[in-house]
Amino acid sequence: MRRARIVGNMLGINRRAASCTFTAALVLLSLYLVYMVRSTLFVFTLAVLFAYLLSPLVNLLDRFLPGRTRTPALALAFVIFVALVALFGSLIGARAVEEAEALNKSFPKMLASWQQPTPVVTPAINSLKEELIGKLRVEVAKRSNDLISSLPQYGMKFLTAAGDLIYLVIIPILAFFFLKDAHLIRGHILALLAQGPHREMLDDTMADIDLLLAGYMRALVGLTLAAFTIYSIFFTIMGVPYGILLAAIAGMLEFIPMMGPLTASVLILLVVGVASSHVLAVVIFLPIYRIFQDYLLSPHLMEKGVELHPLLVLFGVFAGAEIAGVAGTFLSVPTLALMRILYLRIRKARLAATLA
Repeated sequence: MRRARIVGNMLGINRRAASCTFTAALVLLSLYLVYMVRSTLFVFTLAVLFAYLLSPLVNLLDRFLPGRTRTPALALAFVIFVALVALFGSLIGARAVEEAEALNKSFPKMLASWQQPTPVVTPAINSLKEELIGKLRVEVAKRSNDLISSLPQYGMKFLTAAGDLIYLVIIPILAFFFLKDAHLIRGHILALLAQGPHREMLDDTMADIDLLLAGYMRALVGLTLAAFTIYSIFFTIMGVPYGILLAAIAGMLEFIPMMGPLTASVLILLVVGVASSHVLAVVIFLPIYRIFQDYLLSPHLMEKGVELHPLLVLFGVFAGAEIAGVAGTFLSVPTLALMRILYLRIRKARLAATLA
């Protein structure tokens, strides 16, 4: 070691600079490897989030089922989950598929009818509703040809995405192993550090992350169910066509922060504007529901660990979309929340060391 240091000094190599260069090269290599396996990491991340979604049910069943292992509780939890998905699919999914097929058949005709000229309305009877419908009619008429021509492209994209349905089988299998061996994985990670303040900080950080992800996934499911329920009730009362389909789309897009609800609102306004005359009611309903969810429901469901400034959320959503598209947008909020936890834990440890 001493000889290497002497040789380095003779060659004019700064040992500290060489160490920093090696560390930077190692970090860059690690980032490159992560980028290369980003698809696999995304699948495993979805499996972890799915495991957090089922963990409350597994823990509840584990209290009542006999045995030293969690395997019976895991098996029963997956059976209950599959049964609930099948029940929901038979009650709601079938109707949504029927409405989607009907919309696919009638949408070109409705667009063509919207391109027909409308009679001129005098200012005396020009209401807000007719003005909104008129503006929407003009926009849809302008872009109808583009929409019709792009349908085959979206169909090919859908077929390409359908090839990824194998992950619907892989992700639950991975989640099963994560739930089964979670305590072993945690123990192996803690074993990387010796007993001391660093290991305690790592243990506390992992506990915070555990609470964060569990609360975040439960909140997402709650927001999805709330959106589907309220949208479907409103559309049913107003007699909006394809109401179940639109409510299902709005509920599923709640999993994508900010961009998902915005996309759902645009799709709903487009379909309602073409297929019915309830545009004004929908235009009033959508912002009212967003205010209710963003300022009342979402803060109530989200845990304290997901306390992020709106500007930071906006930055994360747009940055995630540029880096990894929809996947990056979906993971932007939990990633920022994890970074916040790490920052607070490191800051707390430094303050404790300073006071000590």
